Amino acid sequence: ALAFMRYDGISAPVWVGTFNFRLIAASPTDFRFPVALYNTLYYVALATPLRVLGALALALWLNRERQGVGLYRAAVYLPTVIPDVAYALIWMWIFNPLYGPVNLIASALGLPTLGWLADAKTAKLVFVIMSAFQIGEGFVVLLAGLKNIPAEYYAAAAVDGGNSWQQFRYITLPLLAPWLLLLALRDVIFSAQNIFTSNLIMTNGDPYYSTLFLPLVAYEEAFDRMRFGPGSAITILLSIATTVLI
Repeated sequence: ALAFMRYDGISAPVWVGTFNFRLIAASPTDFRFPVALYNTLYYVALATPLRVLGALALALWLNRERQGVGLYRAAVYLPTVIPDVAYALIWMWIFNPLYGPVNLIASALGLPTLGWLADAKTAKLVFVIMSAFQIGEGFVVLLAGLKNIPAEYYAAAAVDGGNSWQQFRYITLPLLAPWLLLLALRDVIFSAQNIFTSNLIMTNGDPYYSTLFLPLVAYEEAFDRMRFGPGSAITILLSIATTVLI
């Protein structure tokens, strides 16, 4: 309802119809909406397949029972349960251009060091890399999906001469397709909306708006500028964009 009103949290809300939506479209320099929309789509387009494929690869690798497999499964799930604030601070240290371990290792190997979060060309990639490690939930779902496939299917395929790739292509992948679709849809929603905490703590949209994502723009409009109407309108547009992607 606030998306169709002018409201600052103090005075009474005033009905303005679609004014807030038209204001967003007509004032891109003020609301930075096109830049944030591009950044969000860029992030979703890279993070979603990376997360799904990463979860699938780890589930296939850790599906078979072996010594220490429980420890490895727990290690995959661990980053998912770390609080978002702590997770963001950890990655700020990892990608620190001066004393972060990524640049220290690159320097020791004679490789070029990058500015990462301080460089507009690489800042968005840091958020994509971060998301690739929070795949514990998808990993557990796909692990359950693999356990749900009868072992007799693989035994029959082996008798008929099917190799590992053929078993994956004609047995595992088709039977896991509904699970993969579920995870893909879930990760589109997750990627588009749950980036707010790390975005606010790590870069606050900088450098040069290269990491300005839609949830942060909505927050700034509503709680920094006290313009709840445009902030709510941006949130609705984010939901619509997510629905279109799905």
